Amino acid sequence: MKYRVLIEQDEDGVFVVEAPSLPGCISQGKTRKEALKNIQEAIELYIESLKAHNEPIPPSVQEEILEIAV
Repeated sequence: MKYRVLIEQDEDGVFVVEAPSLPGCISQGKTRKEALKNIQEAIELYIESLKAHNEPIPPSVQEEILEIAV
């Protein structure tokens, strides 16, 4: 499955990453790479928890990125 994640660097230089389609699924890391690794683990645990509680799993994201020259 694919989920969109948003990454922002906070005022202390920490990378904060969240999965908007999974409410409350947020992680962080000292580097972008670490933050992405951490959110991947958080998403896997989030989905495991949904399955364990017989909750619906949000669908995978399907998107396209367009590059526009300006």
